Amino acid sequence: MRVVIVGAGNVGRSIAKELIANGHSILLIDRDPHAIKTESVPDADWLLADACELDSLEEAQLDTFDVSIAATGDDKVNLVHSLLAKTEFGVPRTVGRVNHPGNEWMFDESWGVDVAVSTPRMMSALVEEAVTVGELVRLFTFREGSANLVELTMPEDSPVLGVPIRDLQLPGDAVLVSVIRDGVGRSPERDGALEALDEVLFVVSPTHEQALAEMLVPKIKQRKDERQQTPPNDRETWM
Repeated sequence: MRVVIVGAGNVGRSIAKELIANGHSILLIDRDPHAIKTESVPDADWLLADACELDSLEEAQLDTFDVSIAATGDDKVNLVHSLLAKTEFGVPRTVGRVNHPGNEWMFDESWGVDVAVSTPRMMSALVEEAVTVGELVRLFTFREGSANLVELTMPEDSPVLGVPIRDLQLPGDAVLVSVIRDGVGRSPERDGALEALDEVLFVVSPTHEQALAEMLVPKIKQRKDERQQTPPNDRETWM
């Protein structure tokens, strides 16, 4: 796969090294001469250019790439490049780095971004994932498909423990994609069953996320029902 990475800073170079190790062809683009450190990623191609200029992208033959990753520290640059990559050069897949949480709402298909990667949101989600049991945590949002990657650590009182995975009636379009047990991730086995403290990963649309949480942890629904039945003045604030 041919991948162009805009932004040859620490983030861009790290992504390039990882993708090269996985057998992909990489072009790094940056407009700052000081960022062109070819010796740091010798197996990548390098281009000193402005990735928001059409002439530069034509020189890079952007239309021959499978994926474009906008990984600079400037959200404006990442948005403009993603829009040009998608609309002018027809790059099939675009990934945009979100630096400022307040700009996250713009990183969608209207700006040519297929997948938005928000570092602040991901760090927050990983902190939540590390300390919570029985709470559904959203790790990642797939913009193009309007689906989320969510994680939950199974509590000991979940009613689905011990039920064969093939018999789980997951709501809507929810799909169980991985089970992490004792620190080891594995594909779910149809004849296997979930155990307490398993970390489970699902891909699910936002419309079915709450139903999934209530199925795995009925206490979530119970708390919700109790809150709705409590007079507004008597309610406690909870998340």
